[in-house]
Amino acid sequence: MKLKRFLALIIVTVLIILGFVYPMHYYIMQPGGAYDLDHYVKVEHADEPSKGKLNMMTVAMSVATPFTYALAHFSDEKEILKTSQVRSPNESDKDYNNRQLKLMSDSQFNAKYVAFKKTGLDYKVHYNGVYVFYVVEKGAADGILKTGDEVIGVDGIEVHKHSELVNYLETKKIDDQVKVKINRDGKTMDKIITLKKIPGAKGKIGLGISFADSTSITTNPHVAINAEDIGGPSAGLMFTLEIIDQLTKGDLTKGYDIAGTGEMLETGEVGRIGGIDKKVIAANDAGVEIFFAPNDTLPAIVKKKNPGIQSNYQEALKEAKKLGTKMKIVPVKNVDDALNYLEKLPEKK
Repeated sequence: MKLKRFLALIIVTVLIILGFVYPMHYYIMQPGGAYDLDHYVKVEHADEPSKGKLNMMTVAMSVATPFTYALAHFSDEKEILKTSQVRSPNESDKDYNNRQLKLMSDSQFNAKYVAFKKTGLDYKVHYNGVYVFYVVEKGAADGILKTGDEVIGVDGIEVHKHSELVNYLETKKIDDQVKVKINRDGKTMDKIITLKKIPGAKGKIGLGISFADSTSITTNPHVAINAEDIGGPSAGLMFTLEIIDQLTKGDLTKGYDIAGTGEMLETGEVGRIGGIDKKVIAANDAGVEIFFAPNDTLPAIVKKKNPGIQSNYQEALKEAKKLGTKMKIVPVKNVDDALNYLEKLPEKK
């Protein structure tokens, strides 16, 4: 009898442990936090600190376990996402994290670029190669290149921009071999790749990778951004505003606690992001008074495929009304919309 109880206790214990740690094919997204960018962005010879705050917002994302999956069904603040909604096919957790950190790096680049263009101060853009975002399964580079690799040469020719790589590969045919020079984890190495048709690309021949330019920027004065392990592109707008605030005289915040979200594009436009409702919740919890939301224009084809889809601004406004918050939701299509709003904002009494 005692043995049966002991075995039952072991089984229950194992089931409880599995309930907390067994990874499911789902993610749980929930509100993250508000982070005062004055602690993350440092501009050399910066103007006096603002009286208010410019905050970047985050969401918390975690792999679901049986218990967290069940609990998420009873929470209005948590959202269950399929793995396919978060990661690309066959993308590992490491690849996903690398991609998110690259998107954060790009958001910092674009923030500096736009801020220095707006202020008319000196900057120089450097093209360092081609960053591998994703390797297509059964493509030419499958099992050879990895997410996070930087292609810096091909067949002895230096590669600085993705256009140089694309133009060279267009001169090749199927089964041709190319020697690709890459940077991986700080080490330089060569990889021999036999070109194939790219799966799903209607007969196009290539390496079978998705990619982006690996860029950096030097500025005068120097700007350092330390975002630690926060990933994704959504802090771009707020990074840009914080840099401009530190570069210029006066106080953009006018004494208010301000937050926002949105990808900063090189054109100065503010791009759509995910999880904005969760960021509105986090901003409200943090006592934010003004929240900038991308007022993105949705293409007709997107609306057709996703009936009922709303712009980020509409989603944010809907969540704010649901919360009954006094926080002001401000729509922005570009950085000028945010700057113009702040310029007209009266000083906080």
